[in-house]
Amino acid sequence: MSLAVRVIPCLDVHAGRVVKGVNFENLRDAGDPVELAALYDGEGADELTFLDISASSEGRETTVDMVRQTAGSVFIPLTVGGGIGSVADVDRMLRAGADKVGVNTAAIHRPELIREITRRFGNQVLVLSLDARRDPEQPSGFGVTTHGGRKNAGLDAIEWARKAVDLGVGEILLNSMDADGTTGGFDLEMIRAVRAVVDVPLIASGGAGKAEDFPPAVAAGADAVLAATVFHYRTLSISEVKKALEEAGYPVR
Repeated sequence: MSLAVRVIPCLDVHAGRVVKGVNFENLRDAGDPVELAALYDGEGADELTFLDISASSEGRETTVDMVRQTAGSVFIPLTVGGGIGSVADVDRMLRAGADKVGVNTAAIHRPELIREITRRFGNQVLVLSLDARRDPEQPSGFGVTTHGGRKNAGLDAIEWARKAVDLGVGEILLNSMDADGTTGGFDLEMIRAVRAVVDVPLIASGGAGKAEDFPPAVAAGADAVLAATVFHYRTLSISEVKKALEEAGYPVR
């Protein structure tokens, strides 16, 4: 692997505050998104992901002002997701300072949205936010969820990943809903399964608890590693994660 592995803190935002729970439930306040973004930028994060986790379930748009403030406080790429349902939404977020935009629920309901967005802005701006969990009813054993993991989409996660890339998605943020917030380690089987069917950059998310959890995710096929709990509550620093990756033989920035 020649490209550096990216380390990405994730800001899960609810009602204007960064929150974190386990499996997207029992949310605890973790701070101000603008302040945390600036902190992580200063600590050497390679990118930031800003997810308005209640936007789809509450049927509203991501707070544009907060995105603008967050983008203004950092000098690293910012991906924004939550409630993105149209080309106009993407345009609004890019104008507010986002570098990339994540889609989930709206693309599941109307897959052609992917093509519409990439035709207008290019596939480098579009990230598929794939919230998956184990589902014995799906051929691969992994199913897609929406609305912060609260709804089963009735889709096979591996097949959906393949289809989304065929439609033009430039990157996949793979979040294991079973592992999310548990700090028990990444779902390596899920990462391997998605990596086997797509050739776009893959971000592993969900389950990081210690520095040693990160290198196996890269070994399983991730190009970037994303975490929230361990960074927000200062269990780990960005530099500790990068050191663990470097010691495992993976290049970092």
